[in-house]
Amino acid sequence: MIRYTIARLGQAVLVLFGISVITFLLTYLVPADPARMIAGHSATAETVARIRAELGLDQPLPVQYGRYLWNLLHGDLGRSYAQRVAVTELLLSRLPATFQLMVAGIFAEVLLGIPAGILAALGRGRWPDRLGMVLAFSGVSAPQFAVGLLLLYVFGYQWPILPLGGYGTWRHVILPALTLGIAGAGWYARVMRSAMVEVLNQHYIRTATAKGLAPSKVVLKHALRNSILPVVSMVGLDIGVFMGGVVVVESVFAWPGIGQLAWQAIQILDIPVIMGVVMLTASFIVVGNLLADLVYPLLDPRIKYS
Repeated sequence: MIRYTIARLGQAVLVLFGISVITFLLTYLVPADPARMIAGHSATAETVARIRAELGLDQPLPVQYGRYLWNLLHGDLGRSYAQRVAVTELLLSRLPATFQLMVAGIFAEVLLGIPAGILAALGRGRWPDRLGMVLAFSGVSAPQFAVGLLLLYVFGYQWPILPLGGYGTWRHVILPALTLGIAGAGWYARVMRSAMVEVLNQHYIRTATAKGLAPSKVVLKHALRNSILPVVSMVGLDIGVFMGGVVVVESVFAWPGIGQLAWQAIQILDIPVIMGVVMLTASFIVVGNLLADLVYPLLDPRIKYS
């Protein structure tokens, strides 16, 4: 296990390096000048040139990337062009809100998706299966901004039992988490149903049933434990995606997370902030996948890492 973990961490370093190269190149392929956007459209050419020199944008691209990589290895993500503060400080100020939304969103996905998938598998070919898959397809297909606005209208305006937006208390996180959960639960339910149907046809499940074990024990102890592995992989991916910010949901609910920060940085081409958000998101995706892989042997002892 230790050797496997070290090997995965080495792969993660290579992945993050590749992502940094690609993202850095893409930001400079955008047909816009950060110095011009900071100076304003009415600024003189001399002012723009001075800002470009101050930011180091007048140097060759390999030199700029080398300086960025050197600073990154020392834990320095640079300074925001627009806000003139350290990118690390900006990210840390948004992390609590993003982490809270991530935990609540994944909890909502699991709470809605896994039971729906199990019920659909147990009622395969009958109305519970059809109803569950119709709801799952509807949740996956519905745009998140539409779901969020509908929830705000119903539970924030028509029945004002929850806040219309903002951040600060547990009541503020319910509607954003439910918006994420409805979409994610559709995927979780479909994956859970497919895995559960396959497991229920295995010989050991039939043997456990023939021995007279209670159906609930067969499903929850034997079938669920072996069919939940694909869902664990999806949770690992969602950790990275949600920690990178969900721009649409954060915009609808005025949630001060990393997604909003990324959107604001893209609008003004604030390259250090864009790079910081991308690297943070990639890091969480790598960590989420690694955690999911390490959980596998705990759920299924047949899985061994050499």
